[in-house]
Amino acid sequence: MKVVVTGHQGYIGTLMVPLLQAAGHEVIGLDTGWFEGCNLGEEPPPVPAHRVDIREPEGVDLEGFDAVIHLAALSNDPLGDLNPEITYHINHRASLELARLAKRAGVQRFLYSSSCSLYGAGGEEALDETAAFNPVTPYGESKIRAELDIGALADDDFSPTFMRNATAYGVSPRLRVDIVVNNLVGYAFTSGEVLIKSDGTPWRPLVHIEDISRAFLAVLESPRECIHNQAFNVGRPGENYQVRQIAEMVKGVVPGSRVSYAEGASPDTRNYRVDFTKISSCLQEFQPSWTVQEGIEELFRAYREHGLTLEEFLGARYLRIKRIGELRAAGALDAELRWTR
Repeated sequence: MKVVVTGHQGYIGTLMVPLLQAAGHEVIGLDTGWFEGCNLGEEPPPVPAHRVDIREPEGVDLEGFDAVIHLAALSNDPLGDLNPEITYHINHRASLELARLAKRAGVQRFLYSSSCSLYGAGGEEALDETAAFNPVTPYGESKIRAELDIGALADDDFSPTFMRNATAYGVSPRLRVDIVVNNLVGYAFTSGEVLIKSDGTPWRPLVHIEDISRAFLAVLESPRECIHNQAFNVGRPGENYQVRQIAEMVKGVVPGSRVSYAEGASPDTRNYRVDFTKISSCLQEFQPSWTVQEGIEELFRAYREHGLTLEEFLGARYLRIKRIGELRAAGALDAELRWTR
């Protein structure tokens, strides 16, 4: 297929695009370039692409494409809280407009990168795709709004699919350390502390970014009747953990590390367990291969190989909100997070 991938230069996109290409698909990227140069190791291989703010995609010609994979977003809760209105603009309204443009251009499949964050304060029960939404952040709310409005565009010629990714982890050319597994391993490696910032009790569903990429590929290649206007929780059965359980696993991998709690650590309202039965039963081609234990070991090897320091770990290269702050302080981005030049 001929596929547009938005956010192709990001944490997931730099891993997903080579996988799509290896499967024989032709990929064109769309990305605003906020995180160019924020690499762990070498620069990702170049991809035919357009530099585009997803809020202004009108100049992008989607004619002749078979699918859009829409990853681009303000991608976590701290960024979402920075300015909720910008979060809703990018994650909801701009995503809806992109879907409308794709539909008008005759694109048949629209794979939207949603999130299990829309379940929010979900409690102890494992939630399937029919569970009620209970978001606690603008990020989670923005994903709900986008799903509902893009879903309303579905018809005989346009098939949206909503990929509710569990909390991602794993090594990427565009590493992020503001997600729980990557963060805990990074603190342990650079400081000796497996630093928990909550009371350790919240539940998180977890999935490796390579498995997220495999799930998108499976949907892209599945019969239309299996994926048309459907939502899928993306993850592997059995991979729900409390934060303190993850910390103990990290302690077992990083030599000499010890578990500690941040001063004033308290319960986190984001607390949810997720059921992944639907994706494993409906998409036979999706075979997740990573466990959290293996991901922790992979991250530890990568941090050691690249000699990650505490200064780098806490700096702007791998922390999205600090990178945005750095660009704003330099005058490269304005208050609306648009490039000034």
